[in-house]
Amino acid sequence: MDERRSLRHESEVLMRQLDGHLARLEARKIEHEFALAVRIAEQLRQLIGDTLRASAVDRARVRAAVHYFVVRPVHLGLWVVNDILRDLGRDDLLIPEPALS
Repeated sequence: MDERRSLRHESEVLMRQLDGHLARLEARKIEHEFALAVRIAEQLRQLIGDTLRASAVDRARVRAAVHYFVVRPVHLGLWVVNDILRDLGRDDLLIPEPALS
């Protein structure tokens, strides 16, 4: 498998992880949590595409963000994803914290 195909496969795996996580959250029917998760997933999808040809270190950060997001509560995932976005210099993708009600 050449490197390009390997990177494409890695991206597809990450996208499937995001889709699966969103499906699980949607099934729980907690609307505010799901809405935030959708926003986070959108930014992660953008980041996955943008870092396809990035350094191995940056791709590892993106993998870490996705993995953390799919195994932790959404509000903790938001904090970690935003931290990684800052590390990657992608302030344009930062997700604002939801207002507490």
